[in-house]
Order: sequence, then structure tokens, then C-alpha cells
Amino acid sequence: MTTRVIIVDDQAMVRAGFAALLAAQSDIDVVGEAPDGAQGVELSRRTHPDVVLMDVRMPEMDGLEAARRLLSPPRGVTHRPRVLMLTTFDVDDYVYEALRAGASGFLLKDAPPADLIAAVRIVAAGDALLAPSVTRRLIADFARQRPPARGKPALRLKGLTERETEVLTLVARGRSNGEIAQHLVLAEQTVKTHVSRVLTKLDLRDRAQAVVFAYESGLVAPGDQ
Repeated sequence: MTTRVIIVDDQAMVRAGFAALLAAQSDIDVVGEAPDGAQGVELSRRTHPDVVLMDVRMPEMDGLEAARRLLSPPRGVTHRPRVLMLTTFDVDDYVYEALRAGASGFLLKDAPPADLIAAVRIVAAGDALLAPSVTRRLIADFARQRPPARGKPALRLKGLTERETEVLTLVARGRSNGEIAQHLVLAEQTVKTHVSRVLTKLDLRDRAQAVVFAYESGLVAPGDQ
């Protein structure tokens, strides 16, 4: 199955480089490019990509606002691509807010080409790009700056079973399904089922949002291992 991708970045050379790299993959089809967020949203509405590579900082409309519009479309618009944020900085408030809005992760622009290709495939498969330790650090840094919410996020945790709460805690600490399975002495497929139930019960799109939720609800504190 071919993954349809669009690239939204205000630097033409970046767009061209990423497009050439991704188009050379037999399972990836670059269906368009845009120089700013507003045009990126319009292009996405027209081409229906599976994944949008979205620069964080752009003129006219930045990547955060564009991600919000793509991930929370107006009534009548049913297409919601997965959004992978691109950033020059490893800690960026815009990226954190994009994760809260539903972006599936982020990648540094100077990441090796193989990482970009892998990232597109990971996000297209429905997973969040949380493996790099920098992502966990980013979420922890911004969670540290914001006190845990004492209202609705904390109340929503009560809808989880004890096992689901354990799984969410480990997801928030950056553990993979395999690592969680080993830690809890469960089959990996069982862990996947628990993760899926957690996302459904908390109305979260993917693991990225689950990590943010776990910090903001106070379930996990920055520095927890």
C-alpha cells in the first residue's frame, strides 16, 4: 500500500530535498508541496494525503494553526491526515501544542534521511513518533512548566481499569509495547489491546496525545522513570 504525503515548509530547498528522498521510496508517493500553513491546509483538503510533513514556523500561517485545522476540521470535512511536525529546535512550545492538538509526533529537520523515511512509515501505520528521547524530554519539559490539571483530565482517569492505568503510565514514560509487555509479564498483543482501550476511553488519537494527557492529568510527573 502506498502512503500519500504532502510537504509543508516555507523553504523551497527543504521541500525539494524531502520530496526527492521520499519519492524515491516505492511505498511513498509525494502528492504535493506548500510554502505555508494556509496553502498546506488547502492542499491537504484537495489531495487527501495520509501524512502531512508540517514545518512548525512559517509565515502567513504557522504549522501549529495549520495542524489544528487539519486535525479538527469543520463540519462536512471528513478527511483527517496524520501530521508529523518538522522543527529546527529540539524543544519548542509550538511542537508541544501541536501534540496536544493531535499531531502524531515530531522530527528534527537535521535528522538522518533514514529517520525521515522511517518516521513517515511509522506515522502512516497509525503509531506516534515517540521513540526519540528528545520527544519525551520535550513533553516533560513543558509539563514541568504547567501544573497538573485538577479538573476534567484527572476525572477522566477514573474511567480506566487498574491495568489500563498501569499501561498508560508506562506509555507516558516512553516504553514500547514490547517493553511494557515484559515489565507487566503480558503478551504484546494484550498490551496493544490495553493501549487501544485507553485511547478509546480517553478519546485520544494516539500515543503522543496519551503521553501529554498522562502528564497534564498528574498521573506521571516529570522525572518519573
